[in-house]
Amino acid sequence: MKEQLLELLNDSDKALDIREIEDALNLDQSAETLKELIKTLNDLEEDLIVHRTNKNRYELYAKNSRLKVGTLVGTKGKYAFVHLDGEDNSIYINEHDLNNAIHNDKVVVEIINPQERSGRIVKILKRNVGLQVGEIVEDGFVKLDENRLHLRIKIDKKNLKGTMPGHKVLLKLGKKIGDNLYEGNIVKILGHKNAPGVDILSIVYKYGINDTFSDEIMEEVANLPDHVEEKECVGRTDFRDKMIFTIDGDDTKDIDDAISLEKLDNNNYLLGVHIADVSYYVKPGMKTYDEALDRGTSVYLADRVIPMLPRKLSNGICSLNPGVDRLTLSCMMEIDNKGKVVNSEILESVIRSRKQMTYNNVNLILEKNTVPEGYEEFVEPLKNMYELTKIIRKNKVKNGYVDFGIDEAKIIVNDEGKAIDIKKRYRGIGENMIEDFMIAANETVASTIYYMSLPFIYRIHGVPDEEKIYKFLAFVGALGYQVEGNIKDLTPKEVQNILNQLKDKEEYNIISNLMLRCMQKAVYDTNNIGHFGLASTCYTHFTSPIRRFPDTTVHRLLRMYLFKHKMDPMTLKYLEQELPTIAKHSSEKERDSVDCEREVDEMKMAEYMMDHIGDRYSGMVSGVLEKGLFVQLPNLIEGLVSVEDLPGSNYIYDESTMTLMSHNNKTYRLGDKLNIIVSNADKESHKIDFVLDNEENRKIYRKK
Repeated sequence: MKEQLLELLNDSDKALDIREIEDALNLDQSAETLKELIKTLNDLEEDLIVHRTNKNRYELYAKNSRLKVGTLVGTKGKYAFVHLDGEDNSIYINEHDLNNAIHNDKVVVEIINPQERSGRIVKILKRNVGLQVGEIVEDGFVKLDENRLHLRIKIDKKNLKGTMPGHKVLLKLGKKIGDNLYEGNIVKILGHKNAPGVDILSIVYKYGINDTFSDEIMEEVANLPDHVEEKECVGRTDFRDKMIFTIDGDDTKDIDDAISLEKLDNNNYLLGVHIADVSYYVKPGMKTYDEALDRGTSVYLADRVIPMLPRKLSNGICSLNPGVDRLTLSCMMEIDNKGKVVNSEILESVIRSRKQMTYNNVNLILEKNTVPEGYEEFVEPLKNMYELTKIIRKNKVKNGYVDFGIDEAKIIVNDEGKAIDIKKRYRGIGENMIEDFMIAANETVASTIYYMSLPFIYRIHGVPDEEKIYKFLAFVGALGYQVEGNIKDLTPKEVQNILNQLKDKEEYNIISNLMLRCMQKAVYDTNNIGHFGLASTCYTHFTSPIRRFPDTTVHRLLRMYLFKHKMDPMTLKYLEQELPTIAKHSSEKERDSVDCEREVDEMKMAEYMMDHIGDRYSGMVSGVLEKGLFVQLPNLIEGLVSVEDLPGSNYIYDESTMTLMSHNNKTYRLGDKLNIIVSNADKESHKIDFVLDNEENRKIYRKK
């Protein structure tokens, strides 16, 4: 019946009701046939193939170009946008056309004005409110942290669980009890908003990230070994006598990659990338596996790490700590003097790391020729690695590797979690070297399985939107820079060429950031389309299984295909069904993690600037909007200079050139240097406000 129904709706030039469908399909009038028809229609409606109108008529979404499915994204105002499924577009919805839809609802939107990309909500498919974080205020009301949810929440006095105004809570929405008013039920008390760590915890729970493991999982992990037994090494390639070591940040405790290097008689290099064999310990059917799948990734925040795996695994038996045996998967790559991998092998192995190195100390050796104590025997291997990484990077750049050179902020907190300093994160030779080696391993692993034509998870990055690149080039032209480039059939090499022409410009970091925003987001997928930003035709994530679930899955697949040779039709069919779900879920959890990390950084930056009201800085205009100018300081903190605080009046915003111009032709544009005074900072709203540095403002915002 399903095929006949779809064919009928596809051929019809109008939406049909049940009776019309019955007649057109010549169905008998029995209750059983009617029941089957309604069930089929409901299934197609649930699968978002068929749309049921308010008058109970049915049509195909594909036949009605004005009907689209997407997710409603609210704003702080009363309007919203619908992010369309499978499209890089949004539809504007004004407050009168929301039809009771709220932030994060899955909706059907009817496009009213295609030119203005505006529409109205015609149906709410699924309400996705979920658990919410909020602050108890007077009389049991809750102020939600998610300010895009324009709901009022009240908790019955007998269910307040001893909370008082100022307490942050995780709550579940109950029944509707009034106009836009809902009952709330407390699920967890996070603590008073001024207690150390509660600020970050509130953001963590806002994104649905779990910071604790259940007793069942902890009991399961407690039964895992805390050391490698000799019998577990049987059948593995033994690298324990090789010079293998790790290089990480000063505070890293979850070490999942180690490296080794030999120079061969043919003058090629044998690079070994040895990765913790997490899948040996964490297997399908275990509660720990299910939890890791659900989390998708570890989350790295200003004052804590929320691990994907319990610490006995992430910091213990799976961490490649020095001086102890560890089970690994090793990707051994023979690389020639042009940076090409000419031979490779992926092995089950066992290693014993010689040293836990830090980037700071490695950079001292490679950048300043200073040898820290305890590093003497590693100087020559490190210099050989540096020699190789220069070859690899040269080859990457030749192929079109795009280095956006985006700076990152490092937030320093004290023992109570308060931000006491913000610095630009340093990235030296050591960091770039490890990145190059990990990319080489990821490409090698991905290519190995790709050419075997087996189900797999790839890390993909699509071609950027042509229209966005056009707008970028128009903006760069408005800055007065002429850039030559062919954006038809855009390649990584062409993006690299465009950025290279701008590299010597003072505002390059901001320009590069704008170009990055033109790029699609990298995601996980079972369909390999390559990785545009890395100029890679085949890429995956293999090197961080302690902190990323896709890497753990890649290890599981390698063991299945390469070591156990399990490639029977039933197994492959199961994986073809399982892997797309893992890829999609992992991409979603990665996005939640990135958003959470970004929001914590914004909150901590605002907290830091609260102690710097009245301080004067020099910065650069990093964003221009109708409401004012965003100014970025050298430590990457951004604040807003409101258009109302700019000299002159009647400013006009030109989106195409990202400029604000007053009636007397005073113009502000991206890249302008400005001297500012910090006028306000608010930790709760994450807002930082600046005013221009002049005599009048110095008197108003005198440093206290």
